[in-house]
Parts: sequence; structure tokens; C-alpha cells
Amino acid sequence: MEQSAEDYKLIFEKEGVYLHTNAKRSNQDTSIPGFIRIVERAGLPALEWSPLEHDSRNAPAVLYSKKDGDGGEEDTNFDPGYEPDWAVISTVKKEREHVPVKNSGQWAFSLPLSELYSLRRSRFSLGRNFLVLTSRGGHPLPPLHFHRGGTRELLRALQRYIILDPSPLDGRLFLAYPQDSGTLPQSFDRLQFLDDGGIDLVSIMHTESKMGSAKNETTRASNRFHQVKSSGISFQPYAVRFIHDPYATTFGGFSKVTNFFRAALRPPESPIHTRTPQDPSLPPQSDEEPGFELITCGVELGPKPDVTRGPPLDKWEEFLDSEGRVTCPEKIKELVFRGGITHSLRKEVWKFLLGFYPWNSTAKEREDILRVKTDEYFRMKVQWKSVSEEQEMRNSLLRGYRSLIERDVNRTDRHNTFFSGNDNPGLTLLHDVLMTYCMYNFDLGYVQGMSDLLSPILFVTQNEVESFWCLTGFMELVHQNFEESQEAMKQQLLQLSILLKALDPELCDFLDSQDSGSLCFCFRWLLIWFKREFSFEDILTLWEVLWTRLPCENFHLLIACSILESQREELIGSNHDFNTILKHINELTMKLDLQSVLRGAEAIYLQLFLCKELPVMVKQVLGLYVPPSSEDESPDSQASETQRVLSQSQEGAAASNPACGPSYP
Repeated sequence: MEQSAEDYKLIFEKEGVYLHTNAKRSNQDTSIPGFIRIVERAGLPALEWSPLEHDSRNAPAVLYSKKDGDGGEEDTNFDPGYEPDWAVISTVKKEREHVPVKNSGQWAFSLPLSELYSLRRSRFSLGRNFLVLTSRGGHPLPPLHFHRGGTRELLRALQRYIILDPSPLDGRLFLAYPQDSGTLPQSFDRLQFLDDGGIDLVSIMHTESKMGSAKNETTRASNRFHQVKSSGISFQPYAVRFIHDPYATTFGGFSKVTNFFRAALRPPESPIHTRTPQDPSLPPQSDEEPGFELITCGVELGPKPDVTRGPPLDKWEEFLDSEGRVTCPEKIKELVFRGGITHSLRKEVWKFLLGFYPWNSTAKEREDILRVKTDEYFRMKVQWKSVSEEQEMRNSLLRGYRSLIERDVNRTDRHNTFFSGNDNPGLTLLHDVLMTYCMYNFDLGYVQGMSDLLSPILFVTQNEVESFWCLTGFMELVHQNFEESQEAMKQQLLQLSILLKALDPELCDFLDSQDSGSLCFCFRWLLIWFKREFSFEDILTLWEVLWTRLPCENFHLLIACSILESQREELIGSNHDFNTILKHINELTMKLDLQSVLRGAEAIYLQLFLCKELPVMVKQVLGLYVPPSSEDESPDSQASETQRVLSQSQEGAAASNPACGPSYP
């Protein structure tokens, strides 16, 4: 008998939710795309998952266009892969009707919310939120992977019907209770660890634990459970849940006790769950958020300090002693961080910032270094230059590198006079340096985007050898961005989300509600250090500021935070969705004011640094966290540099001063 339209009501729906039939082997064969829904059937709420219909009309089509395509013609088969710099979203088609779905397919399920016992969150990698649902019968359902985020949005919708109490011992675990569980009998029901007549499984665990190490306690208790069960003793749901999921059940018991007393001792005027998600007039409450967060700041950040940028470094000889040794490297870095470098000095100073020359080297030592490095460069260049066409035909890897380099060189910064026109010697240098880098680091070889990193260096040095060794210094900082595993990029996006969550939880909530919580639209920013977001001249300034590694090594993440905060009103106020967020971020190219972004990034750092109760995860991203065991290292090493930057920002821009001593206390 079909469900009538009057009996069915769709409350919430989220697509792109993958059900994993085998959590240990996550691949295309074990993951099934589908929809997660909250529905009301005959007034009873249920959580349902159903597989994605094969009908193409139910799938959103995202059309990409190549930048160098013929006439900008759309190509639905073009896949930008992990490096979306070569494509922009041009058209998004999303036509799908909400159709009531019951069980369809082998793995589809419909779980009444009254039967939902617990929710456990796992995050195996960035952007891969897994939810494991457990019924009150103790049966865990297959893990659900939210491919484009949205766990927080789902949990807000669930809170219309149930209360999700986080475990005080594990933020990943949540126990589900009826929304009307405020009465005394129901509150005590939440404390029923064992139903009437239930076996004391805790005693079984205690007895069995005396027989060996803690590693095997759960296994032996499980065996004992089955022995007792076979004798005819009746077990209640708690014991069943324990055997199926001892982790959730154990922590769930502690959570019940804690939350019961927390509710009992809370003053009447501040109830735990009086605010509904549909009430926008009230400020967000920390208790409302179910905790599917990378971080919950939990502290009030003070106002952002006023930050003043300074003039560029315009003196160099005054910082050298009689032998040509740099006397005050830290002072130079501070001045570069504060204002950049005048263009006439970049050719010299960049070689120090990028490690081609040691800061303590003399002029004579630098001559020797240049001679040795020149010989080494041309030895590597001869290696690929001497490969015959016949040899290259049998070397697919080298042939692939050459093809990719030739393609990218022809479209890198062609608007710049140094690389414009046909048969430009600048293009030849760009090609040769990148090919030689393949010989220098054959494991990494060439990856799209590396030409963007080299072109400003080559433009400044206008020297093949020096640009190569400066590129190797730059790649020491960012080479992990280009590795095939992309673990470094995932880690940086994770760190960025940690910072943004501490700075602006409301913006994070909005992005997550629009499937953008993974911050994937920032991928290009971090991959090539904002090369496509600012003008060529601004990039020269931005990179030399970042190369100082002040005030922390992850200052580029604060740059990203500064940009996002500058766009928060546009993003939230215009009510962008997933697709228009991507479009808006892409359209920021060449529209950002670098000095304003730099001031904002430094102000964010100082605001976080001055917070007395900064979460450990944020400290780790900023390099401010020192483990308690590291007693032999002073925790003031990083703070001392920060204090200098803080003092500098408060005093205003410092004039260039050849004196050795830093101008900061």
C-alpha cells in the first residue's frame, strides 16, 4: 500500500552522502552515493538513507570550461582534478524534485528517531565526516560519509525531535534522547544503565579484567557474555549495546550521569534546551551545537589591534660588515615583513631569504658558492639536454614532464613583458629551469603550478642559475603541496578551518550549511601562495613577506583568514550557496588590496596571540604551543619574535635603521 502524500512530509534532505559498506576499505566499490533525509511518516519522524537514483536528472551537473579552451566552449568531461587553477565553474545545473523515498536498494534504511541510541563522529581525513548511527537494539548502521560537508546542518534538523548530549569524555560521541525528556521520570530513565532484570555486565568486565592485560579485557568479556547468554539468562538492551559497541555504551553511561546533574543544578532561568534552531532572534548557544566541529573555541577573543605597515627595505650596504657579512638578519626580516623590499634590492635580498646564500656568509664565500652552484646546475642541465629523441621515446616519465612544462610555460604570465611574445628568451629560461628541476628532484618532477612559482623569481633575478637555486629554496617550503597524496594540502585546509572556527564561528556555520565547510575553494590560494589572486607586483611583496616566516610559519593561512573575513558580509548577507560561493571566490582575482589583507592577517595573529585561553589546536597552528615535556626548550623562543612584532605594530612603522639591536623589547 503506497504512502499517501498527506502522511509524508520531508523535513530535511542532503545529497552527496556516501554509505560505506566496508569502512576499512574505502573505495568506489564499497561506497554508495545517496541522500540522507529526515521525514515524517504519519507524524512520526525518521532518519532515512537511500541510494542515488541512476536517472541523470537527479544528479547535479557541474560544467567546467578550460581557460585556454576554444572560444570558452563548455566541456563536461574536463576534470580539474586536485588542481582547480586551470578551470573555473561557469555553469551549474541543479534540477531535482523532492520525491518521497522509502526503502529502495539493498543498503537503504529508515530508522525512527525514537530508536536512535547514539551518534559517533569520525574524521579520517579532511572533509571526510563519517557518522556511525547505533539503534537502541545495539545495531550500528554502516558509516555515512558526508562528501561535501553538512553534518552540522543535519544535526540542527535532528534537534527538532531529539536531544543530542555529547559525552564529557569524548567529543565524538553523542547520546540521543526524546526532545520532551525534561520530566523527572524521563530524566531518571536516561540514567538507566541496566534495565530491570539486566545482567550486571560491568561486574563481568571487572572479573574478566583480572585475568590478563587491559588489551584483551573487552574480548574476554565478550566471550563471557556469549557463554552466559547461551545458558538462558536474559540480557537487556544495555548489555546487547555493550557487546555491539562497548565504546559508545561505556562513554554513554558517563555522559548520562554528567548531563543529569548538569541539568539538575542549572538555574531555572537558563535551561539547557530552550532555544530551537528555527529561532534566529536569539544568539547562538554553545550547548546547542552538537560538536561536529574541528574546534570549539569557547573563549572570547579581544578586539583586533591596530596594525600599521611600514616602508619597504631600501638600504642594504649598511647591514653588511667589512667582509660583506649580514650583521642583523633578524632586523632585516622584521623590516621586510613590515614593508617588503624595494625592487632594486630584491635580486640580492631574495637569495638570502630563499637560502641560496647563508646569512652569515662573507662576500668571498658567496662568490665561491655561486661558482660551485653554477657548475652543479649545468651538470644537471646537461643530463636532460643530452637525452636523444630515441631515448626519450623510451622514457615516458621524462617525456611527460617535458610535455607538461612546454604546455604550462606557454601560458604562464604572458602579460608580463619578460614572458610576452613569441620566441621570448624568458620563456626559454622558464622551460630550462623547470626541466633541470626535474633532474634535481626526479621523484617530484614537475607538477602543474610550479611554473607559477618560478616566474616571479626569474623575473627578479633574470639569471638562470640564481633563479634555479632560489626555486629550490622556495620548493623546500612548499614541495609537499605538489605531492600526489595531497596530505599537506589537506592538513593546511584543516588548519585553516581550525583558525577560522576560532575567529568566526558564525562564518564557519554558514559555510558548512552551504556544503563549503571543507574550504575547498581556498585550495588554489594555498597551493601556489595566492599567485592568481593578486597582481604580479603585489605577489613580489607578498612572497617576500611570507619568506621571512614571521610572525609564524603559517602566516599564509592567516592571509587566507583575512581574505575570508573581508568577504564575510558579502557571503552571508547575499545568502550564497555552494556554487555561488565558488564563483564569488574565483571573481576575487585581482580585486584584493594586498596591504589591507596583510594588515588584517597580522591583526588576526595578534588577536589570537593575546588571547589568554587560546585552544591548544590553534596554538599548534600558530607555533605557540610547547608540549609540557619539552622542559629543555624555552617556550619563549616563538613568543619573543611575536613580542617584537606586537611591539612593532603598536609603535607603528619603523624607519630603516642600520643599528644591530632590534627595535623591539
